Amino acid sequence: MKIFISADMEGISGVVNLSHVEPGHREYERFRKLMTKEINTVVEAAIESGATEIVVNDSHNNMDNILIEELHPGAILISGSPKPFSMMQGIDETFDGVFLIGYHAKAGTEAIMDHTYTGKVFYTKVNGKTLSESGLNGRFAGCFNVPVVLITGDQNTIKCAKEELNDFVGVVVKEACGRYSAKIYPFEVSKERIKKGVKEALENIKKFKPTVEKEPVELEICFIKSIFAEMSLLIPGVERKDARTVIYRASTYMQAYKVFRACITLASSVE
Repeated sequence: MKIFISADMEGISGVVNLSHVEPGHREYERFRKLMTKEINTVVEAAIESGATEIVVNDSHNNMDNILIEELHPGAILISGSPKPFSMMQGIDETFDGVFLIGYHAKAGTEAIMDHTYTGKVFYTKVNGKTLSESGLNGRFAGCFNVPVVLITGDQNTIKCAKEELNDFVGVVVKEACGRYSAKIYPFEVSKERIKKGVKEALENIKKFKPTVEKEPVELEICFIKSIFAEMSLLIPGVERKDARTVIYRASTYMQAYKVFRACITLASSVE
């Protein structure tokens, strides 16, 4: 049984503010250790439940947060950026299931550090449906016919994903009180919840169905500033809906995902 793990940081147990997740802050080194520790819990539980190959894609910020020297030896790590497929680098049709670990809710949600890929995006819609990173990345896995079977994060992360993906096991590792505050459980409590969730997901892995987006696909991105939309117009086929919003019509979801990535990369080039 082969498992792909996309590991973000905002949804890791204990993480509540920017100083925890941004390199250069004093607290960051402490929390990248906690991130590695939480990933190890997931890997260990997956192996105990029958996983024979596990690939972990570091998916936060510069994507080099996980400490390889402390990572469980049963996992292969994909580290660094940029990556062609970003948070989903390494996924292919050979995997049996996807875990989205340490994820967060979409921009505009009452959740820990809510955003959608970047703080420059107000919302992202696919065929009229507003999606979080879970929804966007889960559909990318669906291009390879691989289901998302486990997601961890705060309660609103799980709520968002339940509205965007086919059935999966959701594990709440903390309860958001606001954007930068949460009710934090002792790590041993979160650890037991994660282990239970992994076991449930892998015992029932054949019951989960991939989330496959209906094609063709209309991608809509609303940025927080008009300059970000302007930059996206450099991409052939991207049209402006209004000052801050662009639309792209793609023949496939993978094409839409690539254009989405290109749009936010161009937006990041100006501010």
